[in-house]
Amino acid sequence: MRALIVTNMYPSPARPGLGSFVADQVAALRRTGEVDVEVFAFDPGGAGAYLAAGRRLRASTRGTRYDIVHAHYGLTLWPALAARGRARLVTLHGTDLAHPRARPATLAGLRLYDLVAAVSAPLAATIPGWAAPGRVAILPCGVDLHRFGPLDRREARRRLGLDPRGPYLLFPADPGRAEKRHDLALAVAGDVPLLTLAGVGREQVPLLVNAANAVLVTSAREGFGLAVLEALACDVPVLATPVGVHPEALAGISGDLCAPFDERAWRAALAPHLAAPDPRVPGRERAERYSSDSTARRVIDAWRTLL
Repeated sequence: MRALIVTNMYPSPARPGLGSFVADQVAALRRTGEVDVEVFAFDPGGAGAYLAAGRRLRASTRGTRYDIVHAHYGLTLWPALAARGRARLVTLHGTDLAHPRARPATLAGLRLYDLVAAVSAPLAATIPGWAAPGRVAILPCGVDLHRFGPLDRREARRRLGLDPRGPYLLFPADPGRAEKRHDLALAVAGDVPLLTLAGVGREQVPLLVNAANAVLVTSAREGFGLAVLEALACDVPVLATPVGVHPEALAGISGDLCAPFDERAWRAALAPHLAAPDPRVPGRERAERYSSDSTARRVIDAWRTLL
């Protein structure tokens, strides 16, 4: 089976952390040895960026017909039409359905695709029936358990140039993304240094997760919620708002918190983790349910169903 992934979310030298979850899914798909996967990635931007991407895609794939053309992110469904495919699939990630300009442009093109997918059930529920009258599949990207796992906390800090004695907290996003609510994480952190993922490459993220006493996910919304799963995969405590997959992923795990933001309650939940020299929670087994390898199998099954 020959598949083409079209996306505006993919790591590049200028944006090393962009779309790492899509890159992880591509790597997992390739590891199966069952599919031939090509990637056409372009930088996000305004309408001109999508028109230019469509022209480049048409030129680069002229004479080629894929079994599957799979667009990641709603607006990329438009340039992806420039590639010939037996079947078409689009995966929606969140901002494409939440942004006031991206949402109508995304919804307008969904009927052109054979299958519409969302990365979580709560996100799928925001797709109106008229836009996608058929079944909406749930196809998360998943956490790469080959990259994320427990590491010695002091060693992780040493490799990052941090004080091995800590403590540290991690805000697993770029503070510039308003919906991630960096301001709330800062309020909870207080005097404790709060690390972020601004300008961070993929290879450093597992070190940052393991270096932290806890991960703070204060998002106002999440299409999925991969940062929580990355923390769980490393057995690192995580405090998160009840959005995306967070309630399902964190249910019943001692030491973690999934609750609406309340500074006093969050500080109380965080206190034991700041006091402990090496706080851990039993999270990896839960993260295995959402591994990139298992979700890649779901994607391949969806492709085969379309064909």
